[in-house]
Amino acid sequence: MKNENEPSEETKRQWHQDPNNWFLGIFYYNVEDKRILPPKRIAWMGWTVNFANPLSVSLLLIILLIAFTFVGLNN
Repeated sequence: MKNENEPSEETKRQWHQDPNNWFLGIFYYNVEDKRILPPKRIAWMGWTVNFANPLSVSLLLIILLIAFTFVGLNN
């Protein structure tokens, strides 16, 4: 069952292909896109952070904090 508020696959594709949504060509920033981890500009390379989504940025910061904590504990 599809959520009525969820954008269509066509809309997601248009967002992904719009160069205005890619800051410096590598940082995805789209206020309309509520996905936490949209595909990277080259989709087969995985996912990226939507820097316009606070939840997405929070997830990135938590992952970095965990990584730096483990690196700090091993030194």
